[in-house]
Amino acid sequence: MSLPAGQGEGARAVLGALTGLREVLAGVRLPLDVEGAAAARAERQEVLDQLADYIIPRYEQLEAPLLAVVGGSTGAGKSTLVNSLLREHVSVASAIRPTTRRPLLVHHPDDAAWFTDDRILPGLARVRVAPGSPPTPALGEGAHHELELRAGAALPPSLALLDAPDIDSVVAENRQLANQLLAAADLWVFVTTAARYGDAVPWALLTEAAARRIVVAVVLDRVPAGVSAEVRQDLAARLEEEGLGRAPLFVIGETTLDRDGLLPPEDVAPLRAWLHGIAEDAGSRGSVARQTLGGAVDGALARASAVGEAAHTQVAAANALAAQVDEAYAHAHARIMDATADGAMLRGEVLARWQEFVGTGEFFRSVEAQVGRLRDRVGAFFKGRPAPTEQVEVAIETGLQTLLVAEAERAAADVDHAWRLEPGARAVLAAATGRLTPEPELVDQASAQVRGWQGDLLSMVREEGADKRFTARVLSFGVNGLAIALMVVIFASTAGLTGAEIAIAGGTAVVAQKLLEAVFGDDAVRKMARAARVDLHRRAGEYLAAQAAAYREALAELAVDPEAPDRIAGAVTAVRAARRVEAGL
Repeated sequence: MSLPAGQGEGARAVLGALTGLREVLAGVRLPLDVEGAAAARAERQEVLDQLADYIIPRYEQLEAPLLAVVGGSTGAGKSTLVNSLLREHVSVASAIRPTTRRPLLVHHPDDAAWFTDDRILPGLARVRVAPGSPPTPALGEGAHHELELRAGAALPPSLALLDAPDIDSVVAENRQLANQLLAAADLWVFVTTAARYGDAVPWALLTEAAARRIVVAVVLDRVPAGVSAEVRQDLAARLEEEGLGRAPLFVIGETTLDRDGLLPPEDVAPLRAWLHGIAEDAGSRGSVARQTLGGAVDGALARASAVGEAAHTQVAAANALAAQVDEAYAHAHARIMDATADGAMLRGEVLARWQEFVGTGEFFRSVEAQVGRLRDRVGAFFKGRPAPTEQVEVAIETGLQTLLVAEAERAAADVDHAWRLEPGARAVLAAATGRLTPEPELVDQASAQVRGWQGDLLSMVREEGADKRFTARVLSFGVNGLAIALMVVIFASTAGLTGAEIAIAGGTAVVAQKLLEAVFGDDAVRKMARAARVDLHRRAGEYLAAQAAAYREALAELAVDPEAPDRIAGAVTAVRAARRVEAGL
């Protein structure tokens, strides 16, 4: 790598920082279609292209030939102008639009080595055309990925001309390639016509050129003789307003082409002299290269910072989507735990099966009427043999399973609603929805968690009963029966019940509590109830987390890097710091 004369370590530092910036930007992803994302993606790619196509290679080799890109509006006469400057037909000049062909770079024969490799415009494959060959006709789709190279002895050494596609072509690929080539230029030869010089697209590019301090020459083509002075004065005034007052303005009248289809030599002589004057003077070449390069770096840093802001917006949007998932499933978890503590689980089937298990409805009514004789009732209860426990267990399992599935589905509906309101979230929502657990599996997973919880609770009762050496009461009531009583205690609260349910469920809870205390003691019952509820809390969380994983995985696949904004800012700062060192500031 050769470096600009006299810059040594400073230039190496700038090049290293520019390379670092390119690597950081290459790794940035802006996948969410939030507002401004499409423009930011395009801007990111344009900065990457300019760094690779022009800024880094020009910074490495300031002495390389200047590249003058001839660009402009559709039908402005760019190709005819290039042919006329070289006095030979190298580029197709056609009245049929759009003319889709590969861009043409013409250089002095001695400068071939500068352009044969991928030093500049590395994304375009080189196609070498022999001198004297006819112009390449219109091509197909591959034309946008190639760069045609021709040697032209009419050009001075250290200057190359690049005939670019129309900046306002109806073909999107033509417009994109034209912008990329203009961004890789040391100077622009901007061609417009008396009828088109007021168009918005050319002025948008000229304004950008002024902001980036690019050296620009403007060619006003096809100017009728009677209005030449008036049109020239008007265009010059507009250039002054846009900060391009120092840009040379060349006027070519509405003239008849010679028999070779070229503009008369005298019409292009002023532009030709200006280009040759720059190319033949090393000081002028260096001044042009440095001015355009400095402006290009400044522009790239500003645009990179804009990409950093877009990356920050992406991070914020991804975090917002993740927070909505957290909120939906956290609320579902809270509703599950509330429903298992407010008496709601003791409604209907569970309550009926519990009554059948411990006795008749009259038994509970008598318990409620004679609470003072509860201990005697409990003792009498232990002397009998309880009914089978399977029906109560199934009722509890079914009730919990239904609760888990319903809350998982409600959380998914809440996320769906929230994400549909978020700009840019539709695609990630579609990806997540495709991963959601089908309902049969949702039910199976809920059942597995409930059965696991019941099994853990049974083991806990068995272990606690073993500490009591399986007293007659334990054996009489049965481990399963005690486990069911513990579940009733956990679910018991009258907050969610009304009317007769309160009396029945309240009595149920008191009986279950006293039964357990008579066997294990009140401290042990509190400890078991607390542990069982913690286990239920954990299992409900695991179940919901498994369902929420569909959304989390879809977000993770976006690869939104939370550190990307800071990395971009750091890379931009590094380039600016290196440039200050290089300048001796």
